[in-house]
Amino acid sequence: MARHIAANALTLLIVALVALAVAVGWGQHQFTAAGPLQEAVCVRVERGASLQAVSQQLEAQGAIRSGLLFRVGARYTERADRLRFGAYLVPPGASMDEILGAVTRGGPSTCGTEVQLRIGVTQVDIVVRDLDPATARFEEVMRFGREGEPPAEYAELAGKPDTRFRVTVVEGTTVWQVVEGLRWAEFLEGEIAEMPPEGMLAPDSYEVRRGDDRGALVAEMQARQERILADLWAGRVDGLPITTPQEAMILASIIEKETSVPEERRQVASVFVNRLRVPMRLQTDPTVIYGVTLGQGTLGRGLRRSELDTRTPWNTYQIDGLPPTPIANPGRASIAAALDPDDTPYIYFVADGTGGHAFATNLADHNRNVARWRQIEAERRATQP
Repeated sequence: MARHIAANALTLLIVALVALAVAVGWGQHQFTAAGPLQEAVCVRVERGASLQAVSQQLEAQGAIRSGLLFRVGARYTERADRLRFGAYLVPPGASMDEILGAVTRGGPSTCGTEVQLRIGVTQVDIVVRDLDPATARFEEVMRFGREGEPPAEYAELAGKPDTRFRVTVVEGTTVWQVVEGLRWAEFLEGEIAEMPPEGMLAPDSYEVRRGDDRGALVAEMQARQERILADLWAGRVDGLPITTPQEAMILASIIEKETSVPEERRQVASVFVNRLRVPMRLQTDPTVIYGVTLGQGTLGRGLRRSELDTRTPWNTYQIDGLPPTPIANPGRASIAAALDPDDTPYIYFVADGTGGHAFATNLADHNRNVARWRQIEAERRATQP
């Protein structure tokens, strides 16, 4: 009798295990299989949203068949507590695994209406973009600057509950330009009590919410730049003629203002490093311009001979070594170039007419490069109306 009961129990256990294995296999298949969506939808994850709330939203929008299975899959793959705030485009047929990856990986929002404050070197703009569901691409619908009134439609678009806001800071802007741009943004609040040190606001794109504090955003920009600098400073090459992170930022800001060609940054860095080693004055126009404007806007014209001859703390035609502060906010690539320059013999460079520069090791070659550049400038002026 006991043997019979044990045999039945073993049989039931085997059946249960088989059923469990089948259920697990079915669940894994459902979790990774194509989802039910026929058209793309926008899923918004609020700050602090729970997995339960997000799964219910996805189920209500028809993006997944089972909120329970979505939650089980999230816990099984150890992503249940990794939700990231933002708005995400879920394409047709996306699996639960793919959707979970998007909402836990984070990054820039990918759907809805976006209002972007773009702080550039020469101007500050508000750019409004809408997602075209047919192409899954953002299309610009509006752009305006600080002069004049915003278009009438702006208030309606910016006031939509699903509108996202973003602040983008371009490489080479100054701290003053960033702070002034943030003060213009109507969707931000609060005062900026103190100007950060020049160069210490990381050029990047920052997702914000309506009503966010300007001072807190500036603090985030500064903290991000400090992290970038610390990370790159720790990996700097040996033998550089700069001895502090502050000097690295000064050099990086000069590199940032001298070239916009990514492939050239380490070459440009090598020129200034070689001049510091000679030693030889850096003789770079952007530092002179900073001494004239103090970073408060752009010069808007060429430098005058009197400005090149006037001694300021930033005029590297008149002073030895580096200026006392950075002259702009350098991006990560320029900081990296300053701390790991190319090994070249170059000590001169000048624009070559293509957007890049011609480099030289001696003054005679440099003068020939300058002559070619002046000829290109003269030809361009001659063809202008």
